[in-house]
Amino acid sequence: MLIALICTDKPNHLETRKANRDAHVAYLKSTDAVVQAGPFLDENGEMYGSLIILDLPDMDAAHGWAAADPYAKAGLFSEVRLEQWNKVIG
Repeated sequence: MLIALICTDKPNHLETRKANRDAHVAYLKSTDAVVQAGPFLDENGEMYGSLIILDLPDMDAAHGWAAADPYAKAGLFSEVRLEQWNKVIG
């Protein structure tokens, strides 16, 4: 099942993101669940959120995966959404 993990950072938390980025990227690379991933960028090119496409058996697995992300553990996000996603092109 493909699942989009859509996260928005808390305001003024860019330093939290930067401080935990290496651990976050290592987590992404440590699992076969990640299909695609990258940050959202504001008008100044600064990161303010994340989009990760996961391939996991169900939503419960996605919730567990998202909770274990170092960014989530650091309290970076103001909003986290998990949406079942259907790949049409690409």
